[in-house]
Amino acid sequence: QVQLVESGGGLVQAGGSLRLSCAASGRTISSYTMGWFRQAPGKEREFVAVISKSGSITNYADSVKGRFTISRDNAKNTVYLQMNTLKPEDTAVYLCAGDRGLYNENYYFRSQRYDYWGQGTQVTVSS
Repeated sequence: QVQLVESGGGLVQAGGSLRLSCAASGRTISSYTMGWFRQAPGKEREFVAVISKSGSITNYADSVKGRFTISRDNAKNTVYLQMNTLKPEDTAVYLCAGDRGLYNENYYFRSQRYDYWGQGTQVTVSS
């Protein structure tokens, strides 16, 4: 079983940048397809980005495409989410998640696909 801990959230002005980290312990992160999701108050959990076990495949929600970049460093057991040109509508709790299965283009955006979740880190973008 893997434990996931997010960090890097905070308060930033619109147009600014943040880099989130998701550190894993208990098992090597290379065993998991990794995703980032977000949840704003009163809204459903929303897919943000995914990266395959090797890092060769990534995919993004349309709302963040071109602004966010997901990456992983399996040697450091960490996954990252670089967020640029932030908008107020990006305000949410950001959670990382691990899927024991291979990347699947039909399911990567479904939260039910993921087996392990972190507690989340708050990102607030002011206008």
